[in-house]
Amino acid sequence: MSLGYVIKEGIAGLKRARLASFTSTFSLFVAVLLLGILGRVAYNAYEVAQSLQKSIDVEVFLEDLDQRTTDELRSRLADQEMVQDLTYISKDSAAAIFKEEFGSGGSSLAELKFLPASFKLKISPDADIQRVDSLVTAIGEYRGVDEVEFNQQLLDLMQTRFRTVAIAGSGIGILILLVSLILVFNTIRLTIYAKRGLIKAMKLVGATNSFIRRPFVVEGILQGLAAGTLATALTFVIFQYVLPEYIPQFGILSWPFGRWYYLSGAMILLAIMMGYWGSQWAARKFIRETSISE
Repeated sequence: MSLGYVIKEGIAGLKRARLASFTSTFSLFVAVLLLGILGRVAYNAYEVAQSLQKSIDVEVFLEDLDQRTTDELRSRLADQEMVQDLTYISKDSAAAIFKEEFGSGGSSLAELKFLPASFKLKISPDADIQRVDSLVTAIGEYRGVDEVEFNQQLLDLMQTRFRTVAIAGSGIGILILLVSLILVFNTIRLTIYAKRGLIKAMKLVGATNSFIRRPFVVEGILQGLAAGTLATALTFVIFQYVLPEYIPQFGILSWPFGRWYYLSGAMILLAIMMGYWGSQWAARKFIRETSISE
């Protein structure tokens, strides 16, 4: 079977069931568009979560210690597996930072040197929040440690919210894809039903199910290609021109991996695969069930 014949028959199938073809193509278009928008927003939410995770800092405030005890504590903290970097902030440095942040109004307080010396720990971004919390508890019991500060509540809240959004988004995405797949399936089924007489005739002269199935699969692929192309174009317009015009905050959203074509390519490929799966599913089922004797 020539490729030209397969494509020609696939296009002819779209024309035979125009309303059904339009419905499934439009549903694929809406599904891929929503998934594209959801994907870009989710990618940026993931980046924010990762950025927050990388900025985990633990500040260890010290009692008045001699140099030897301070050095021992520094060594002990640096040996911790999760500690990526460690910075010592002396009383003088703490006073200078306080004066810089609060300006002339804080000069008199800074001169009192009431701020304690501290160690600022940079935690590995791969560290689990629960493990960091355990580390903070353990450090709080070290000799010479007065207090330990760690933004656990904020990180826990961010992780919980991100996990909830991810689960909800995945559920919505799967539901959208399933509905689209069923619509493509029904479209191909209607096309096969309209051509059942021709299919019987082809079987009588020895055509295999695989031979008969190919044009229907092409029909589904063409639906996916059209839907994916339109959804990609509209997504680009929405994020590049529409949203920044009316909601400037959306203008700062980055494209996945820094380039627009990664998301666009994924959207088109997903639409094509959905068209292929739906048409393959329907064609296999109904062509096999179309009996010569009917």
